[in-house]
Amino acid sequence: MSKQQFKFSNSVIIFPVLMLLSVWLVFWYQTTINYGIKSYGIRPHKIEGLLGIVTSPFLHGDLNHLYNNSFPLLILSLALFYFYNKIAWKVIGFGVLLSGFLTWLIGSSGNHIGASGLIYVLFSFIFFKGIFAKHYRLIALSLVVIFLYGSMIWYVFPIKQGMSWEGHLGGLITGLLFASVFKNNVAKPERYIWQQPDYNEDDDPFMKHFDENGNFIESLPEEETEIDLGNDSEAKVNYIFKKSKDENL
Repeated sequence: MSKQQFKFSNSVIIFPVLMLLSVWLVFWYQTTINYGIKSYGIRPHKIEGLLGIVTSPFLHGDLNHLYNNSFPLLILSLALFYFYNKIAWKVIGFGVLLSGFLTWLIGSSGNHIGASGLIYVLFSFIFFKGIFAKHYRLIALSLVVIFLYGSMIWYVFPIKQGMSWEGHLGGLITGLLFASVFKNNVAKPERYIWQQPDYNEDDDPFMKHFDENGNFIESLPEEETEIDLGNDSEAKVNYIFKKSKDENL
């Protein structure tokens, strides 16, 4: 399961790059052709502001805003498509909708724009999912993510004027929720043969090399099988089977 889950494909790179390219293309259109589209962000508690749930991730205030969001968006989406490729689009699609709706719901006022809400969804999902899955590779990924972007956690609080902390908080909550909900198609910890529910110690070839006191027996005694040819014949055939060295191992 885990080998298939972590299989590399071209989509791991292509989809994140296309996502980032689309955001940059919209910003180019915004700055050169129609600056007015910047107003199509999330406007809390207003019906017309619901449209911004879908459009806001593509809109940015200025080049610095876009630049700060580009690298986390690319890196986190690359990690998502590699380690969680079967549910990546679900996390992104539903993440945009739910985090945007939470922003619309808890936001105080203003025009909330930027891909940071989605970034917080990815950050939160990858971190918590690795902890919940208990797979060593996913846990390692969680540690890398928290090392790179752990400081983002402070921006879910209103510590900076003009920054949509509501969008960040909505993304963080959404990622945590998805980490708990999405359980299928996620790599599971490897289970050894002795961890299987039907494991029987008496049938284990390796365990047969130990006696009742735990002493190792290098060579097992020969196994004999007696075949009775019937009542009308007194002839008996004894077959002696010797286990090969490979089987003993």
